[in-house]
Amino acid sequence: MEQSFFDRMITHLRSSCKYYTGYPKDLGPSRVIHFKSEREFVQLLQQGHPVVVAFTIRGNYTKHLDKVLEEAAVEFYPNVKFMRVECPKYPGFCITRQKNEYPFIEIFHSPEQAADQGRVVDPSTTRYSVKVLPFNYNLSAYGFREFFKRHGIQTSDRK
Repeated sequence: MEQSFFDRMITHLRSSCKYYTGYPKDLGPSRVIHFKSEREFVQLLQQGHPVVVAFTIRGNYTKHLDKVLEEAAVEFYPNVKFMRVECPKYPGFCITRQKNEYPFIEIFHSPEQAADQGRVVDPSTTRYSVKVLPFNYNLSAYGFREFFKRHGIQTSDRK
């Protein structure tokens, strides 16, 4: 039986369009990191890669967000890390962000060792300065790419 024009078009779209999200993709193992502690988060920042953090609560919109995060995490791996924080489990970390609408996304990047300001109580403590940008673009892998481009965030090893 010959495929209809529509079926051929959809098949072509699924195989060629990177941003078509209406069909499940085989993304392999999840690249989204689940927040467990602030210490682990700081260690991730210290690796020097930008970290996209989704602050979430349970809900239908969060299911869509999860799919987008999974797709983007695979696309930008290993140069951008994606992390999901379930705010009901870690309210202290989420409250410090001072937002009251969930879910929301922030991008942490450019960890640089901060210059010692005044005296440091513990000389073994290293301070890092991190830029935090609110993400307000289209919620898709394409939206993340445009955001990274706009803010000069390095997403590949190419210089």
